[in-house]
Amino acid sequence: MNRYMIYLNTKRCIGCHACEVHCKTNKKLPVGPILCEITHDPLKKIKGVPKTEFYFRSCYHCEDPYCISVCPTGAMQKREDGIVFIEEEKCIGCMLCAGACPWHVPQFNPATGKAVKCDFCKDRIDQGLSPACVSKCTTKALKFVEIKPFSA
Repeated sequence: MNRYMIYLNTKRCIGCHACEVHCKTNKKLPVGPILCEITHDPLKKIKGVPKTEFYFRSCYHCEDPYCISVCPTGAMQKREDGIVFIEEEKCIGCMLCAGACPWHVPQFNPATGKAVKCDFCKDRIDQGLSPACVSKCTTKALKFVEIKPFSA
């Protein structure tokens, strides 16, 4: 089974957060939950000169996700292509998924009272498009890539 990931070229990222804005717009999210995060390390130095480097963190779409195993309603699911998503109609907002996730990726959406997380904009992928964050990245620093299974 092939898997996907979003790759950040840190040399191109300027920390404009356009990815977060377009993610929230695509998912119709209110102020609050962040499905992906751009953070930076302002203390890094290169040859004695301070340098800010940005990091992109979203759901890792784990091979064996803890969030799925703790979901009491079956709302947290995994597609054949490895994308982990929440079936909103089944979610009761208990947030056990966030507690089970080592990175606390699922967030509480106060507008719906349910959990929400990055699903690589599966609706867009199903149409042959890139996730919203990737397609609207100002500097083209984000890439949506398919990871081929490793064979020895």
